Parts: sequence; C-alpha cells; structure tokens
Amino acid sequence: MSDERTVRAAEKNYITPAGFRRLAREFETLRGPTRREVVAKLSEAAAEGDRSENAEYIYRKRQLRQIDSRIRFLMKRMAIAEVIDPSQHKGDRVTFGCQVTVEDDSGRLIRYQIVGVDESEPKDGRISWSSPIGRALVGKQIEDTVTVQVAAGHRELTITELCFPSGEAGPVDGTSIADAMLAAQRALEETPEPPSESEDSEDGSLPLVSRQR
Repeated sequence: MSDERTVRAAEKNYITPAGFRRLAREFETLRGPTRREVVAKLSEAAAEGDRSENAEYIYRKRQLRQIDSRIRFLMKRMAIAEVIDPSQHKGDRVTFGCQVTVEDDSGRLIRYQIVGVDESEPKDGRISWSSPIGRALVGKQIEDTVTVQVAAGHRELTITELCFPSGEAGPVDGTSIADAMLAAQRALEETPEPPSESEDSEDGSLPLVSRQR
C-alpha cells in the first residue's frame, strides 16, 4: 500500500470520472472497514504484553502506518484532481480519456485508453497521458502513424479508430464527484501528517482513528 508516486503541490492530477471513483472507493474502504479491522487487531496484540518482542503487534503497527500513508496519499490526489469527462471532447484527434485503437508493426490491433497517472493499468489497456505511448498519441488523428521508443528499439503504431466513452456512470457512493473532491480537500486540511515510526501512542493508534466514519 505504499505511495507509488510522488505528489507535487503544483501538479495537475488529470483523471477520468471512472478513475476518480476508483480512488474514492479505495479511500472509503481503507479509512473505514479496513482500518477499523487493523486497529482492533493491533489493540488485541498490544494487550498481550511486551510489545518489543510481539511480532503480531509490530506487524499490525506497520500495517496501520502503511494504511494511513496510503489514505493521506489518496486525499492529496483527490484534492488536486482535475476530472475530465472524455465524452465532452468528441472530435477527430486523440484527447485525454479517449479510447484509441492502433495497429502495430505486425498488424495486431490494440486498444488503449489515455488516462491519468493514478488510473494507469497497461495490462487493462489504460495508459497514462504522460507515458511514451500516451504522449505520442495525444493530438494525433486516424491514419496517423507514430513511432515510440521501447526497450527493444522502435515501435510504429497507426491509429485506426477513436472512441470517446461516457465518463459519468454515477456518483461515488451517493456523493457527487465535486462533493467527494471537496471532502478530500477538507480532510487533508484537518488531518495531520502521520507520526514517524519512532512515535508510538499507548494503543498504537494513529491520528486518523478519530476521523473514521
């Protein structure tokens, strides 16, 4: 659950509505049931005695710290999100959020969706707009051929089709995306940085415990 990416204060976090909802669902799950379960197990381990040699206590304490770090990371990413609905950018050129079908050197057809860095999942066909392929495709149109540098050399991709899927499939757990973003901004302002590993409370809990729903 460690933060895979460095968050920069001035960074624009471009993301599709579907990608934002995935972040929001993870956020709610981590700060709710996941965190409550780990806090309960940590408390049980703490009651067993000497913490310095208590493997379960040490493990749960580390797990809780990782969860809190991930929660804060998600709050930061949602707070600076710029949600872009691909269906609002119909046209003849590749834009953020659109699905692009390309033909590679071997004649194989591949479909990509150009998405934000927090929702990139190449194995599922979602690639970041800032990736080499994403940067090469954005702004191009059908029948354009781009050359991309890959580990084995160069790869040529010819655009054969564009699709602009609807991004608004519904709210986040009954909350609009705008409200979810505002809630993340407020939570970030109200939540202190998690303590360092050397800082330990009596029950091993961290500040975010009081902010559970």
